[in-house]
Amino acid sequence: MTTASTGYNGTYELEFERPLLRLEKQIAELAANNADEAVDLGPEIRRLRDSHTTMLRKIYAKLSAWNTVKVARHPARPQAVDYIRTAFKDFCELHGDRHFGDDAAVITGFARIGSHKCMLIAHNKGRDTKTRLESNFGMAHPEGYRKALAKMQLAEKYNLPVVTLVDTPGAYPGVGAEQRGQAEAIAVNLMEMSRLQVPIVTVVIGEGGSGGALGIAVADRVAMMQYAWYSVISPEACAAILWKTGAEAEKAAEALKLTAPDNLKHGTIDAVIDEPLGGAHRNPAVAVDRVEKWITQNLRELKRFKIDNLVQRRFDKIRQIGQITESDE
Repeated sequence: MTTASTGYNGTYELEFERPLLRLEKQIAELAANNADEAVDLGPEIRRLRDSHTTMLRKIYAKLSAWNTVKVARHPARPQAVDYIRTAFKDFCELHGDRHFGDDAAVITGFARIGSHKCMLIAHNKGRDTKTRLESNFGMAHPEGYRKALAKMQLAEKYNLPVVTLVDTPGAYPGVGAEQRGQAEAIAVNLMEMSRLQVPIVTVVIGEGGSGGALGIAVADRVAMMQYAWYSVISPEACAAILWKTGAEAEKAAEALKLTAPDNLKHGTIDAVIDEPLGGAHRNPAVAVDRVEKWITQNLRELKRFKIDNLVQRRFDKIRQIGQITESDE
């Protein structure tokens, strides 16, 4: 596994952020010239920075579903390897599924977060061309899900809680993956995680696409980052099915109700973790710290339950998702 530092450097443009980027460029130019000018540019720089903050807050307060998807895919957004490097200590990676091979799209290993020893399971999307190809852009094969399950069962053996970080556009749908039992591997994970005899917490840190996300996301507590997305299908795939073209992805994103507030409203998650102003890519350290605090707090709470009660609560919670009540009127 390779680790990489991340952070917003202004080189990647989101269309809706272009006014912000122009303002940032102007501020940088004034700051560079401030030392050389006879006139103090400090007040002007402060005014522009205040305008930038106001504009940033206004844009992100009304972010559309499609723009949320774009933020979740920002290349500078902190990924699993960044959380491992900063939030988790003493990480010892474990490889292989004992059936076929080692899928780089899923990272597993013993770790410590806060005072809690745990088993960490995370999607790995890769940061550059080399690591993206190695990890198949975070789209796991069946061996990735079997590796995850084997390590969860190892955690159960040693009475360690399981922490999962979800960040995938979906499970890999290729012929080889289907031949090796992609759907079966995910289905088995859903069943086994629902009755695993240890606490499980999950955070959707970026993309949460379909069964690829669910394969490691059956948990006692599930949270989403504020600008992550979590849905039964990606907007592009949904648009391709309904409108026969991916050009309608924006319309599909709105219809899918894939944002964190939508998922919280419908009961598919338990909490939304606020991101720094302007998204996690603008201040990765703060974003990672907030995720770390949420995980440690919930592990502490879940450890207080008797294991039989915990598993029953998890099962009941899963069964209640999607329930509707018809009125007699």
